[in-house]
Amino acid sequence: MAKRIVLNNISYHGTGAVAEITNEVISRGFKKAFLCSDPDLLKFGVTKKVTDILDEKNLEYEIYSEIKPNPTITNVQTGVAAFKNSGADYIIAVGGGSSMDTAKAIGIIIANPEFADVVSLEGVAPTKNPSVPIFAVPTTAGTAAEVTINYVITDEAKNRKMVCVDTHDIPVVAFIDPDMMSTMPKGLTAATGMDALTHAIEGYITKAAWEMTDMFHLKAIEIISRSLRNAVNNTPDGRSDMALGQYIAGMGFSNVGLGLVHSMAHPLGALYDTPHGIANAIILPAVMAYNAEATGDKYKNIAAAMGVEGTENMSQEEYRNAAVNAVKQLAKDVGIPENLKDIVKEEDIQFLSESAFADACCPGNPRDTSVEEIADLYRSLL
Repeated sequence: MAKRIVLNNISYHGTGAVAEITNEVISRGFKKAFLCSDPDLLKFGVTKKVTDILDEKNLEYEIYSEIKPNPTITNVQTGVAAFKNSGADYIIAVGGGSSMDTAKAIGIIIANPEFADVVSLEGVAPTKNPSVPIFAVPTTAGTAAEVTINYVITDEAKNRKMVCVDTHDIPVVAFIDPDMMSTMPKGLTAATGMDALTHAIEGYITKAAWEMTDMFHLKAIEIISRSLRNAVNNTPDGRSDMALGQYIAGMGFSNVGLGLVHSMAHPLGALYDTPHGIANAIILPAVMAYNAEATGDKYKNIAAAMGVEGTENMSQEEYRNAAVNAVKQLAKDVGIPENLKDIVKEEDIQFLSESAFADACCPGNPRDTSVEEIADLYRSLL
């Protein structure tokens, strides 16, 4: 069977990458940007790093900031109306996954108005037209939404997240500039970084993984493991390495999918508004242990990529435990909570488990599961 890889046409990496925005706008003949960015980024002057560049070249833009941390159908529909009234001909998404996911949904609906209900975009939507052109400027080192064909929107009426997969939504240009991430607080840096590690590990062991994506994922695991602690301490090298590591992880998982960690994390975001990276980080070690029997010798490679020494002399049980423990230690070192006891309510576990089992990421898990086994995993983390 043929395997497909979808990546950005162009991406810029490194300090000062955002300065290339104006060259791309001018060379493409765009007239006005619809700039999606969340209220906090506007408040703390992060978005201004981009608008200053546009202002310097007298390039027009209109800002849309009605974006929640777990963006909703309402956010998208309000954004679609705002785009139509703006006169814009392209989108700049400045932010983390929330800003970029909102921008992707808006861009797809503008180009494919028959999906205006948003709900019909869930899964692999049969859209016909590419999104309105999107320039993506990540401000977190985690989601890699700037290089993926995925976006996630919350259906607030049903308290569930919709995973949408569409090759038409990938940004045409990505600008991965560590300076845009330098003002992230420690907690957000840790959470988004653990999200990136989850992408790399789940992408590496998912059923659809293959040699090319394994290359991306193992390198991402290596970079993230060595740099996240430094990024949390806001060192320039840590920020730069995390910006690259999370992007490489996105190059992989976007093309092969994820697994049960994300399936279990999505309902927590929908029901409790739990930050996605925190949910992933707490769940990851437990699901890794659950999946171990279905991963062959891959945990040996994960452990080695995370800096564990002597893996070549370990038994299968030892290197599997070593991989899980390396993830636990990294999460502990960057301040991630150890369990879900302050998040999950026992009476919600059945609903959460059913939602996780129905989630679009679940089929990619290397070990087949059930609602009952997912419920047991949630309970093990209380």
